[in-house]
Amino acid sequence: MEHMEETKKEISLEESFEKLDEMLNELESPDISLEESFRVYQEGMKLLKQCNETIDRVEKSVLKLNENGELEEF
Repeated sequence: MEHMEETKKEISLEESFEKLDEMLNELESPDISLEESFRVYQEGMKLLKQCNETIDRVEKSVLKLNENGELEEF
């Protein structure tokens, strides 16, 4: 169970996108109940927020070279 908790804390963007894709498939299922679709939707929105935060963090840490050949924050 310890591994599962670690996975919940920090999963890769690729894993997040795969999970979101699975959620979309689940939401498109004709057999899903209204309550279940709402739960999946809420979970998906939380996951999207985490993805956005991860992308923002990565973007802020990217460095680029300026005209003088020096590294500066992007």
